[in-house]
Amino acid sequence: MRAKTELLSELRTMLRDVFALRASGQLESRVGRAHGYVDGFMRALLDSGVATKNELLTLVSEERELASGPALRTLDAIDDETVAA
Repeated sequence: MRAKTELLSELRTMLRDVFALRASGQLESRVGRAHGYVDGFMRALLDSGVATKNELLTLVSEERELASGPALRTLDAIDDETVAA
């Protein structure tokens, strides 16, 4: 089995590709297909116990920031009981 760092590195590469496709204005079908591969890969990492949800959220956030720049603002965590309007 591949090492966790190798798998997460592969995920980073896949995410960069998705963000680059979206930024370059590629066809939505091509972007959607690439996004589906990323979703499936992330699901496999979660299901196999290789990565946690928080690890994956952090990784995606870091890659999105590299591709699109920092967020305009940071939102506070929303409790399960809080309903967004």
